[in-house]
Amino acid sequence: MVDMGKFVWLNGDWVEAADANVSILTHSIHYGLSIFDGIRCYQTGNGPKVFRLREHAQRFCDSCKIVGMDIELKAEELEAIILETIRRNGHKACYIRPLAFYGDDRVGLNTLGMKGRVAVITWEWGAYLGEEGLLKGIRCKTSSYTRHHPNITMTRAKVGGNYVNSQMAKAEALADGYDEALLLDPEGFLVEGSGENIFIVEDSKLITPPQGSILPGITRDTVMKLARAEGIPVQEDRLTRDRPLIAEEFFLSGTAAEITPVREIDRRVIGSGSPGPITKRIQELFFKVVGGELPGYDHWLTPIPPNALS
Repeated sequence: MVDMGKFVWLNGDWVEAADANVSILTHSIHYGLSIFDGIRCYQTGNGPKVFRLREHAQRFCDSCKIVGMDIELKAEELEAIILETIRRNGHKACYIRPLAFYGDDRVGLNTLGMKGRVAVITWEWGAYLGEEGLLKGIRCKTSSYTRHHPNITMTRAKVGGNYVNSQMAKAEALADGYDEALLLDPEGFLVEGSGENIFIVEDSKLITPPQGSILPGITRDTVMKLARAEGIPVQEDRLTRDRPLIAEEFFLSGTAAEITPVREIDRRVIGSGSPGPITKRIQELFFKVVGGELPGYDHWLTPIPPNALS
């Protein structure tokens, strides 16, 4: 169970979390077409601030547009709702989940003319892959499940149904004693974790898979910008399954996972078996940025106003 905030914004109304319920005929429950995003609010020396709120809100709205879900909500409006939800719930730090879904207007596959409903939910959530994972690194398994081809589903959109693939891969990895799954695309190239983007370090250079089957993550973009600012070369390149096994370093990035080192893949130790110097530097920079401790990145942090909807 997560420690949810008391209030949820649900399609224009403020309701208590215990009362934020939907019908058993909710379309998205039956057919899987929903849109969600994951955002974090961090405690800083100047109060709680939301990390890259504008980019997350825009991605949410873009995802709705990609799948043709009309939510009648602009990114700027969503931003204000998110900030007000945090304020009402009194969070110092939290995870934020905007969710768009089809209701119980109709049963069947036809969604033409249906309007999407939107909820904003907050809860307090620590390190997704564990505090020890952040410090020492995790163990990953290459999944037997293949990541989506971009013409099978909309891989650029953060669609709830896409994550059935992730759930199967994650369950398989956990059942086999690993912490996380890594997935190959239909051509056999390594592309993502179950809910994270991936980076390897090769010849002191950061390498990450190009856009295609991957979700182009906002934390991924953050890592690339921070690395380049530090003078660390960054390259987008396809990764064969064996390439990370002989990499100097490997880490995952994502809103939930933040910057999580990988110390082992398929029982092969990566590098020294401990987080490497570039991984540790990127992780250090990331947590300084989200904590408001690194000059020049204030534009990525949005404070909580007294009343965001006034």
